[in-house]
Amino acid sequence: MKFLELKKSINEKAIPKYNETIVQIKELQKEIEACEGTFKPVLALIADKILKADQFKEEYNDNYFKHHDLKDLEKFNQAIYAEIQAENYESSYANPAYAVAQYGDKVGQLISAIYIGYRSYFSHVVNFDINELAKKNQLFLDIVASMKAEKKDYDSLFAIYKDYSLSTSLEEKELSMRESLDPDNYSFGKIVMEADLSDIRYLYQYGKYISENEIKTAQFLNKYPEEKILKLTDELTKAFIRGFELSKKDLSIKETVMIVYNLGQERIVRQLVKNLENYNLKPLFSRASSTVVNKQYGYDHRFDSAMILDEEVAKKQISDYEIISENCAEILTKYAGVVAFDAFGEKPFSPKSKVENLKLSEEQQKLSQQIGIARSQTSQKYMPRTENSFCIIGFPVPEIGPKFEEIFEATSEINMIDTLHWEEIQQKLVDVMDQANYVHVKGKNGNKTDIRVKMQKLEDPSKQTNFVNCGADVNIPVGEVFTSPMLEGTNGILHVKESFLNNITFKELELHFKDGYVAEYTCANMENDEENKKLIQEDLLFPHKTLPLGEFAIGTNTPAYIMAKKFDILNLLPILIVEKMGPHFAIGDTCFSWEEDFAVFNPIDGKEITARENTHSAKRKTNIQEAYTNCHTDITLPYEDLDFITAITADGKEIDIIRDGRFAVPGTEELNQPLEEFGV
Repeated sequence: MKFLELKKSINEKAIPKYNETIVQIKELQKEIEACEGTFKPVLALIADKILKADQFKEEYNDNYFKHHDLKDLEKFNQAIYAEIQAENYESSYANPAYAVAQYGDKVGQLISAIYIGYRSYFSHVVNFDINELAKKNQLFLDIVASMKAEKKDYDSLFAIYKDYSLSTSLEEKELSMRESLDPDNYSFGKIVMEADLSDIRYLYQYGKYISENEIKTAQFLNKYPEEKILKLTDELTKAFIRGFELSKKDLSIKETVMIVYNLGQERIVRQLVKNLENYNLKPLFSRASSTVVNKQYGYDHRFDSAMILDEEVAKKQISDYEIISENCAEILTKYAGVVAFDAFGEKPFSPKSKVENLKLSEEQQKLSQQIGIARSQTSQKYMPRTENSFCIIGFPVPEIGPKFEEIFEATSEINMIDTLHWEEIQQKLVDVMDQANYVHVKGKNGNKTDIRVKMQKLEDPSKQTNFVNCGADVNIPVGEVFTSPMLEGTNGILHVKESFLNNITFKELELHFKDGYVAEYTCANMENDEENKKLIQEDLLFPHKTLPLGEFAIGTNTPAYIMAKKFDILNLLPILIVEKMGPHFAIGDTCFSWEEDFAVFNPIDGKEITARENTHSAKRKTNIQEAYTNCHTDITLPYEDLDFITAITADGKEIDIIRDGRFAVPGTEELNQPLEEFGV
């Protein structure tokens, strides 16, 4: 059953239940308003959300946004998200700290977790998810009934919440998978391909938060020259196709491509879709995102699963995912990969640690890892990485500052650099690096980096290479050579003064490696070392206690570095671009995870890249649960903090790759020109 048929079937069964629960909640609302007690405020708020959304549901149709003034739509949108705006969040039940202050530790955490479920109520109305609305209505009624029976304790309320959380049927889970991967889901596609993009009201049709970022991006692209849109999308399309060609993967057996974009970019996406259709590829539109209202809100609730996660729950999640994947096999096997637009320029976020936030226990962290690996195994069965590819490109959002349009143009130029020419220059680096037994990287200007990275042995250097000569295909912009280093023998310190990783700005991050694994770590985000270590453990290493060094690379895109210096936006750029601006180290899996046994070759010299695994990923041959981490986080050392990168051969000879921030290999002088011209 396709997405629309399945959704219609599920919704039709839920409509009577929805209507019945709405009547009951209307009757209860007056009763709640009249009652006394500590739970009255939160119950009244939830009831109000439900009934206001029901009223909106009666008014809503495809033409709703065309019949309302832009200012009214903006006011309505802002009202929906007002309580989690930073200035209001401290007194919202969505904030675990506030809920705990009202109701105590366990009950407060539970109330907050329940409450945020009703924050998605409006989006369920826009997406016509009647079944989800009915289930949330019944949850509310069950909670009120329990409280009326004087069962207001944690155990009574938790039993209701757990039953609700575990009530999702296989049919509903299949619908969720099809919502993402079935081209039959065209709700966002209709906006992208059919909306009048010159009428900014179209943005509000998504049912998502709309900020100045989305509005100004759309306005900017509305006036953007057509020839530049065509050039950008042509290059992006070529890059995606080239990813298949270089890795010798058969695109002809695929039919769908996931388009991950940011609201306001529809004009680019529309042309991209037309280009992909020339290759008989259908778009998947479910991954449209908008500005995050309050990153602390998401941070506070990232481990809410701790409330119900146990071995039984984990086993069921794994089993259900296998079943629904089998049910959806006909769409999963047709999936070609993703083309993603990475947004950057939002204000740096440094989270506030709260004791009230839920945490996963050590046992739950292990279960979380088991779930992740098992889901990856199942995905590999139907959507193997050996058959898929991807392409990712970054662009700024207006929040980056008054020079947004200039930065957009500069970024576009960086993204369009001639990849074939750049690969020829990078081959000079690869030829030297392949002579290395170790690569020694050392920082300067207060940077403490001092690490020796062990290279893998080449059995036949005439036919084999350790390094990928990476152009602008799957990973735009151009500019890196990378390898999977040996773990044994890789030792030292990696230090970065500031780095934006996993949506958090880490300050004075230090990772100490011993035989390729993170042995010690610290940063300067929090007030004490214990909190700093906890931040790294939860947001860089999670759910592991340590991670291996999965990748070592050297970024070569000096024009991107100069762009960052010119506009003073180094701390705002995404890792996608930053990793091309100096040596970088990825903790977690290698770049070849799940496809280590799939031979790949460099485009210039045709040599096979043999450094595709390490001793950690090799565990897949005996115990796949131990082989993969489901993590890959790139950490870059900028040129200005780099003293040298030196290849050390087996006989002790030292060959400089970079010395004092300049490329030193003959034939790479062009890479230094932007640095010289800008006076770095």
